[in-house]
Amino acid sequence: MLPNPLAGIPCAGPSPEIWGSDTPEFRLPSTLEKMSDLVAVWEVALSDGVHKIEFEHGTTSGKRVVYVDGKEEIRKEWMFKLVGKETFTVGAAKAKATINIDAVSGFAYEYTLEIDGKSLKKYMENRSKTTNTWVLSLDGMDCRVVLEKDTMDVWCNGKKMETVGEFVEDGTETHFSVGDHDCCIKAVSSGKRREGIIHTLIVDDREIPEAVE
Repeated sequence: MLPNPLAGIPCAGPSPEIWGSDTPEFRLPSTLEKMSDLVAVWEVALSDGVHKIEFEHGTTSGKRVVYVDGKEEIRKEWMFKLVGKETFTVGAAKAKATINIDAVSGFAYEYTLEIDGKSLKKYMENRSKTTNTWVLSLDGMDCRVVLEKDTMDVWCNGKKMETVGEFVEDGTETHFSVGDHDCCIKAVSSGKRREGIIHTLIVDDREIPEAVE
């Protein structure tokens, strides 16, 4: 039986695949570099979809590679400075993303992601106040519908939908279609100052529960 090459090697921090967090994803001692340079993975939920960001960091060569949805966005084979940052864009709206590389101790590093100048956690908290998201199945296909409340733009599976808005007795309705299905987002006042406007998605006369991301 061959010995485990990872046995006895300390590795601070959790598994690299921690979704939707702005905490350090992974700290990698240089002894592991030859086995894997992948040090952090994030998932970022935007209006046009959930985007996967992967970061490789060679702690001997200083190599930095950034992938967005599997596509290579940045590659730097040799970097004299092991700490620093890499900036790129994500999604149809080209949100500015920055990966910060900071030394912790010894050969350990921590990696944090910022979106539009905010920590990922803060950015997602703000998005939850300005967007509504619904996930449903139509014709055997999963659909993710996002409403941007400040512009009333509607997205479905990464595509910006054509919509028609109208005023009704108790608020407004925004109509659009997904395939052969009639969809409507109703906006009515909650009557409470803190809650503001309540948005409800109705598909084929059926109310869809809101998803939490």
